[in-house]
Amino acid sequence: MNRQVFNPFLPSYEYIPDAEPYVFDDRVYVFGSHDRFNGKLFCLNDYVSWSAPVNDLTDWKYEGVIYRKNQDPMNKLGLFQMYAPDVTKGVDGRYYLYYALNFFSIMAVAVCDTPAGQYEFYGYVSDINGEKLSSKKGDPFLFDPGVLVDDDGSVYLYFGFAPQKSLSPIITGGKKRRFNGGYVVQLAPDMKTVIGKTKLLFNKVGEASGTGFEGHEFFEASSIRRIGDTYYFIYSSINGHELCYATSDSPLGPFQYGGTVISNGDLYINGYSEDKNSDNYIGNNHGSIVAINDQWYIFYHRQTNRHHYSRQAMAERIEIMEDGSIPQVELTSCGLNNGPLKGKGEYGAYIACHLKSGDGAGRYGTYFGHIAFRKHPYFTQTGRDREENPDQYIANMRDGASAGYKYFMINDLNEIGVAVRGSGTGVIYITNMNDSDPIAKIYIQPSKDYKYFYTQLQMANGKTALYFTYRGPGRIDFKSFVLR
Repeated sequence: MNRQVFNPFLPSYEYIPDAEPYVFDDRVYVFGSHDRFNGKLFCLNDYVSWSAPVNDLTDWKYEGVIYRKNQDPMNKLGLFQMYAPDVTKGVDGRYYLYYALNFFSIMAVAVCDTPAGQYEFYGYVSDINGEKLSSKKGDPFLFDPGVLVDDDGSVYLYFGFAPQKSLSPIITGGKKRRFNGGYVVQLAPDMKTVIGKTKLLFNKVGEASGTGFEGHEFFEASSIRRIGDTYYFIYSSINGHELCYATSDSPLGPFQYGGTVISNGDLYINGYSEDKNSDNYIGNNHGSIVAINDQWYIFYHRQTNRHHYSRQAMAERIEIMEDGSIPQVELTSCGLNNGPLKGKGEYGAYIACHLKSGDGAGRYGTYFGHIAFRKHPYFTQTGRDREENPDQYIANMRDGASAGYKYFMINDLNEIGVAVRGSGTGVIYITNMNDSDPIAKIYIQPSKDYKYFYTQLQMANGKTALYFTYRGPGRIDFKSFVLR
């Protein structure tokens, strides 16, 4: 099989959410938070980066650790997490990494001469007198930076966190903060000194009546891009699972709501809006857009391990229409690939874009998802957190559980097989669409180790989805499937 790229596009042991993609010098770089496999909190690991040549998105290179938690002077023991970062090329040609340290409402900056080299601590975003931004009681909460260096050299920092209920001062460093929306502030060319006043751009839920954002109010995940003369603000709405966009002809707003770009449960695009109707397990979402060889993509993340502390980077093609709008796109297994996946070969089950139980999917929350979702299938791996040996699979498929894959280009397919293990004694039904009539059945038997089971089939050539639904007693782990 010629090289292809799947979703998730990084190795299956890698847990990078909150991806900010950029093209620097003919390579696309992904910067994001760094979750730990089956971690108990968000963002437990140091920052790493991955990159690929713009002409070959199958060739992702691990750039290694670019910044460690304990490099921050306020975090010398490395006890606090660094949340979602952003990176931009400064007016001086160096690269600046912005991040919020835990829930302390402090915006830190690190700098490097190359996009993914060893960043060094540079300072905290502060005013000309050295007073840190948002350091006073009642100031807006600093979280999820988005940074823009405009064509004229002006620098803008976007941030904000707007949950329905404010965080306790115990969590936010002992000071009461404002959690009422998304903000922007201008920075000096030194990339860390505040110029002027902080401006509220996006009102929180309950305070956005008449703005056009009703139902999709700002929550978090500020990200900013300039496309031509239009500024696109990408953010996570109060619904959590979706990335939305808003546009303006000025970096200082006002912004107009545009719509949903993607939902990590395919809600809205599948005709439903409630968590229980999602086609995939949902949780928070964070990402942005980038043009790679004139093709636009949205980067986002999915959840694994029945909670939202081990998230993985995903990407899909998008289209920016002539009127500037971005239609919502669906989840696929082939996001960065040049079209559908080949209809021959062996594929890891972990590239499923849809996954749910016989009773549907749902919204992940805390680490205790292994209790709330104990009868549900989930993505996981063996062993501990690491940077090698990918072996992710789908665990705990019980009666009615299904895994869906979009899309394949079928050409004379006549046999299909699955590699599974577990106590299940039943049938895996293969369909072209979720809940459609089966095109094949694979009978399986209990096995302690992974075992392949096959069946013959005939199906029309062309682009298609494939869904695998288990029916029967017991439960199985789903490692891979074979098309031949």
